[in-house]
Amino acid sequence: MTGPVPEDIYAKLREHALFEGFADIGICRPWAAPETAARLAAFVGAGMQGDMTWMAERMHWRGDAAALWPQARSVIMLAEPYTPNHDPMAVMKQTDRGAISVYAQNRDYHDIVKKRLKRVGRWLIEQAPDAEIKVFVDTAPVMEKPLAAAAGLGWQGKHTNLVSRDLGNWFFLGAIFTTLELPVDQPGTDNCGTCTSCLDACPTGAFPAPYQLDPRRCISYLTIEHKGPVEESLRPMLGNHIYGCDDCLTACPWNKYAVAAKEARYHARTDLVAPDLAMLAGLDDAGFRALFSGSPVKRTGRARILRNVAYAIGNSGNAKLASALIPLTADPDPVLAEAASWALSQL
Repeated sequence: MTGPVPEDIYAKLREHALFEGFADIGICRPWAAPETAARLAAFVGAGMQGDMTWMAERMHWRGDAAALWPQARSVIMLAEPYTPNHDPMAVMKQTDRGAISVYAQNRDYHDIVKKRLKRVGRWLIEQAPDAEIKVFVDTAPVMEKPLAAAAGLGWQGKHTNLVSRDLGNWFFLGAIFTTLELPVDQPGTDNCGTCTSCLDACPTGAFPAPYQLDPRRCISYLTIEHKGPVEESLRPMLGNHIYGCDDCLTACPWNKYAVAAKEARYHARTDLVAPDLAMLAGLDDAGFRALFSGSPVKRTGRARILRNVAYAIGNSGNAKLASALIPLTADPDPVLAEAASWALSQL
């Protein structure tokens, strides 16, 4: 503890976090999820990280939040909803359209959440000037979901995502580490029961067991992180997913309690809800950057997204889309060219 903490600091902190736009807040100690290190080591040891080499880097920090910043005494976990106002599964029936994960259908959440976290952090320092803070949003070696469960925001469901009785599972997480020793919350309690809706919804069988995910079969991993060609046996299972997958999230029954996203920049752009596959296949680099400006999709790059577009066209069964593939068979990117050739063979 770096300085005196007002007795009513927790109530005021919660009130201010909600004022800034967060939907829930919880606090835990940095060392409140001791099981994380062993689970991460087993995960990496089995090679399940695939191309996500960053998961194996700085494991001593990723597996132990207390080691990341030893001076920290509290972790403030915050939830920000991005609940869709449309049916994410409707696009699956439109085989000439591509499916983009809900969180990427508008602005990149990293910048939005981080700025909100900084405002909460600045307010906290105003209350306790001797305090120090660090804010994290998904880019540092922090395992947000175990910490959020330890802070009482919910529990990690059978699909390994965080689930809340009050918010469902459509929400981002942000963390504020602080040297203040704040009051802590009770950990979340698992309320999945016997439900297996999320596991049953996975097109690729990416869950070898409840509460276990094999990213190497996960559509989100395959369409975003995986750099090379997708294994041919998995390609038909991708359907028309071109960036991420929301199937397991959408299936969760706790979403009946989901709250609407207050942040307008999370509301889906109409042109990204179900973009035309033929149009996407014709994008050059400049066109790709223009269409996905401000979206997380842009970071993945044209070649990988168009690789996914080619797979989606190949899975469409629509021979009219074949003409959109022909130019891509000569693309300078060999993975994209091969994907286009495979898709043509499927049509």
